[in-house]
Amino acid sequence: MRIRKARYASAFLAVGALTLSAACSSGGADDGKKPSDDGKKASVQNFGIGSKADSTGPAVPVEGAKPGGTAYDLDQAGFDYLDPGQQYVSDMLSLQLLYNRSLTGYKIDAKTGKTILVGDLATDTGTSSDGAKTWTYTLKANLKFEDGTPITSKDLKYGIERLFADYQTQGPQYVQKWMLGVDYRKAYKGPYDGKELPDTVLATPNDKTLVFHFKEAHADAPYAMSMPNVSPVPKAKDDKQKYNNHPVAAGPYKIADYKPGKSLSFVRNTNWDPKSDPIRNAYPDRWEFQLGIGEPGLTNRMAAQSGPDKYAVNMSGSADPSKMQTLTTDSQYKSRTVNEYQPYVEVMNINTKRITNPKVRQAIMYAFPMQQVQQAFGGGAQGELGTTLISPTVAGWAKFDPFGKLAKPMGDPEKAKALLKEAGITTPVKLSYAYANTPRWQAVSLTLQKALEKAGFQVERKAIDPTSYYTVVGKVNTPYDIYRTGWGADWPSASTVVPPTMDGRNLQDGTNNYAFLNDPKVNSEIDRIMALTDIGKQNDEWRKLSEYVLQTDTSQIPFIYDKYFNLHGDGLGGVTYNQVFGTINPSTIFVKQ
Repeated sequence: MRIRKARYASAFLAVGALTLSAACSSGGADDGKKPSDDGKKASVQNFGIGSKADSTGPAVPVEGAKPGGTAYDLDQAGFDYLDPGQQYVSDMLSLQLLYNRSLTGYKIDAKTGKTILVGDLATDTGTSSDGAKTWTYTLKANLKFEDGTPITSKDLKYGIERLFADYQTQGPQYVQKWMLGVDYRKAYKGPYDGKELPDTVLATPNDKTLVFHFKEAHADAPYAMSMPNVSPVPKAKDDKQKYNNHPVAAGPYKIADYKPGKSLSFVRNTNWDPKSDPIRNAYPDRWEFQLGIGEPGLTNRMAAQSGPDKYAVNMSGSADPSKMQTLTTDSQYKSRTVNEYQPYVEVMNINTKRITNPKVRQAIMYAFPMQQVQQAFGGGAQGELGTTLISPTVAGWAKFDPFGKLAKPMGDPEKAKALLKEAGITTPVKLSYAYANTPRWQAVSLTLQKALEKAGFQVERKAIDPTSYYTVVGKVNTPYDIYRTGWGADWPSASTVVPPTMDGRNLQDGTNNYAFLNDPKVNSEIDRIMALTDIGKQNDEWRKLSEYVLQTDTSQIPFIYDKYFNLHGDGLGGVTYNQVFGTINPSTIFVKQ
């Protein structure tokens, strides 16, 4: 998925924090019972690409909405970055919609939740040529920064050029790599020495036109253009790292006050033209973010909704798991509950460099107790049992359960034993299991050890410091056989899932292919699919390849589709969900008058 985003979210899960999908920290229900397993099935979106007409503003009015009032966001943590160039994590992706605009973006129907990609700053989602290697974008009329300065293609180009600077380390890297290759910083150091990207790479033939020239075909380029770092930055206001404290707004709001880790306030940007924006309704006059609120206090405040909390939401964090039994069973919360898929899939990796026999890997798959592990995620409302390597939020997704895991979610030790016998393997088979040293994963490790040992394995558990967990399991010579990671798509295409997690041709320390899979057929198929110019066909082919990897290589065991579950104050209307980001969508929210 989003390389940084997925790892960030999963790392938070590992250390027991509660931001992003990490609202799954350890803890039982507040009445001593386990959370319910039957959280409602979230709806699966059919993402599409909108037309030029779809890209025309203003945004479709939300029924019953009126401008005015102050909306609040309550958040456990602060924001690492306000600079759109550095934003790659769910909470920041939703935040930047208030003040930032990219070339494209996601238009969400407030009634149905239907989500389509449309032009945001651009008049449409782009025009391809040269076999999808070249993409041309035209900017809309009357686009301005918060100070009234017109936004031109030169501002977009400059915003992209600064991504090559050595301090820009946290944001997406798709466009940079597509233009100049994996070692893009060796080819260009950024704009601060006065040099520009040549027109053969990124051209601005006039103030309204931007032309990208990629080294290879990229049919999903319109989706990449929705990332927050494909946005305008006025050169005169760019003070490098300090820009992070007060980025210049192009969206409907501008920053009024910012106290890092404590509070963030937005007021209206009067130079934003709603007629140019098909995505953002921008009903509240102000947005107030209260940061650094601990759990379970945050969830308690959302439930009580006293005072201003009646107009509050938590855009990216799920409710505290210790409160889930009450929140999912007490009818008073139903009308203000949002429960939808996040773009993450939790998997147990099987180190294919160490476990080389596919039948042994399949035996681990059959023995894996996914339902017991689900309890650590707050039950079904915060994590649905998952059997595919791509999320239901990805275009082309389909149900696939080749090992019958949903029929036997507690595990099938007898089937596992039979496979080991069929493979001629002497039992017990020794396995080294690495897990993050947190209360939740300690508990999960004991559950998993018990289940695997019933199936003919001998499990040695190894606790890893959560702060270095991904570094340890991401080393090519890691001494462990099985270990959990999470991953999600940067946009609704498995092009941001399959290649980074399954391509075996660049296995080195820090890889995102945590199973160290190196299947020549998979590698070859990745190249073939990447060259397709039909995005619909490409999505189908990515799904088929992920199913092949699951069924034939069995290098990862999917077990949870992460889900967002939280309340919002009943003083807010128009609360919709962005399945691409895995967060509440602030663009349609209004304060009830």
